[in-house]
Amino acid sequence: MLTSPARRSIFWLLLIAFAAWDYATSAPVNLRLEPPMITAGSGTHASGGHCAMPK
Repeated sequence: MLTSPARRSIFWLLLIAFAAWDYATSAPVNLRLEPPMITAGSGTHASGGHCAMPK
């Protein structure tokens, strides 16, 4: 059986490897195309929202 420190090390190595893989293979986020999170008082509505909202 693996010891607790060995399990901890394996977990963190796998987590860091997954994060590095995800960062390397994902397309960069274009923040200018993202909808505003909060549009209170601006006269526009957020295009995201909850899935239960009527369309």
